[in-house]
Amino acid sequence: MDKIKIMIVEDETIVALEIKKSLIKLGFNITNSVTNYYDAIAFVLEDEPDIIIMDINLNNSRDGIETATDIKKVKPAVDILYLTAFNDNETLKRASLTNPVGYLLKPYSFEELKTTLYLAIYKKENKYKKLNYVSENIILFDEDYYFDRNSDELYYKEEKIKLTQKEVILLKILIEAKGNIVPFNVLENYVWQDELVSKGAFRTLLYRLRTKLEHKFIETFHSTGVKINITK
Repeated sequence: MDKIKIMIVEDETIVALEIKKSLIKLGFNITNSVTNYYDAIAFVLEDEPDIIIMDINLNNSRDGIETATDIKKVKPAVDILYLTAFNDNETLKRASLTNPVGYLLKPYSFEELKTTLYLAIYKKENKYKKLNYVSENIILFDEDYYFDRNSDELYYKEEKIKLTQKEVILLKILIEAKGNIVPFNVLENYVWQDELVSKGAFRTLLYRLRTKLEHKFIETFHSTGVKINITK
């Protein structure tokens, strides 16, 4: 468990301290405890936690769901465990979009928190263990999406996503760029080479690929190019 790093985002200092002390006694590695959106964003980049225990109602700050959403943009593989007093449909719907590993209602028991954390860690460790034997050929976007460079196949939770030949080419170019922006004209030349295509062909191809990745991971920069965000 010392390899799994946990960050706490909780605006009630006493509650945060109780969680931290309890988890440290169990051997968990607590990287930081913060109270608001801005500190959470700053420290997630510095500490690179694997799991974040996230309060939804953060006073004088953007709420925990907004915080989790923006954290996922810079660290897609992080797992979110929500702690909240809210169980209304709108909050649940918003929270579900961040794909949390747990959603505990306050007041919750420490046993519930511990069990949820253990399950999240088991899932994370086994995911990486399963892919470890071909790690150099597996490109992880997050814990659910990965690309197998041996077979040129894209997967979501072990289910293969069907890609066209040009979608594969585009995806591989972006992966090889390792997070750098690739200019539009370079991408078009690689994908179509000497073929004559319409001006909208690339936009259509890019849109289709982004759709298959749920419009996550691939970013477009107006008048510049495209880049892809990967975990490893």
